[in-house]
Amino acid sequence: MFSRRHSRNATLAFRLHMTGVSLGNSRDQLNKKLQERIKSMRGIKMGIAAAALAFAATSAQAADITIKFSHVVAENTPKGKMANKFAELVHERLGDRVEVEVYPNSQLFGDNKVLEAMALGDVQLAAPSLSKFGKYTSKLQVFDLPFLFKDMKAVEKFQQGPKGQELLHSMEDKGFIGLGYLHNGMKQLSASQPLIEPADADGLKFRIMSSDVLAAQFEAVQAVPLKKPFSEVFTLLQTKAIDGQENTWSNIYSKKFFEVQDHITESNHGVLDYLVVTSADFWNGLPDDVRPVVKKSLDEAIAYGNKISMEKAEADKKAIAESGRTTIHELTDEQRAAWVESMKPVWKQFEGDIGKDLIDAAVASNG
Repeated sequence: MFSRRHSRNATLAFRLHMTGVSLGNSRDQLNKKLQERIKSMRGIKMGIAAAALAFAATSAQAADITIKFSHVVAENTPKGKMANKFAELVHERLGDRVEVEVYPNSQLFGDNKVLEAMALGDVQLAAPSLSKFGKYTSKLQVFDLPFLFKDMKAVEKFQQGPKGQELLHSMEDKGFIGLGYLHNGMKQLSASQPLIEPADADGLKFRIMSSDVLAAQFEAVQAVPLKKPFSEVFTLLQTKAIDGQENTWSNIYSKKFFEVQDHITESNHGVLDYLVVTSADFWNGLPDDVRPVVKKSLDEAIAYGNKISMEKAEADKKAIAESGRTTIHELTDEQRAAWVESMKPVWKQFEGDIGKDLIDAAVASNG
């Protein structure tokens, strides 16, 4: 039988052996050796903690993706609802990894400045009208050509076809990528007098967006096109500074143009759509597992917005008709053919800039 003292000595000897100290060493040597071992263990723990903090910081940084979506209309419009739907879908599918911040009503930038801001990285998504991209590509002018599309079904068919999808990348060399087309609708003509025949527009002043194609369109019927901001149109019409304008049913209703225009011709002579656009650097820099989810969410949001847009166009047209504030004129096939004949030469005028292949593809979409 070992005594309790022998047992303690045996235990001490075993512990000293594990620390590399023999029984013959002094107590000071023992203490020194133990302190070194403690410091070594502390160093390992601190190293593990530092590594964990570094990993956490890296993970947080990788997950910190903010998409600022700037647009110029109210949240209750088809475009506004589309943007909010996109933010909701991204949050549902990616959680805190990606945050979409929507800025409506030109809170960040107007359409004239947003692309410059995008190039600087100050905004990641926008949806200007297709007429706003003339500075970067002439090909999107195809959508401004008068009487090119007979209805929105033809527009949709062209946009989703090979040539329409090709146009999404027509500005990639300038640093921008189109991600999808958002509808507003077909444009109608309004004026202070009836517009039934092309000659009825002779000498009248019409407000247009900043588009050379739209200017040529009105010049083809001897009218006077004036490039003016959208925000000034109501006042210009009310004060008789201009005689008329072109716009969709939803814009004519929401901006109350029908209250200061005695006549609206249901011409369906052109399309007013938007291009959802992003920076090529931003888009290509998204993680490979994030980009497809963002694109899927955007595609679904655009489809949602386009459905609302079509429903709103019909509802707003009905509301204008029922208001009794203006007279809506429907053109006969012969009357419409006269307008087409007068304005169709504009196609040839811009064929060199746009491309005959694009124009032919657009015409084919009407079949």
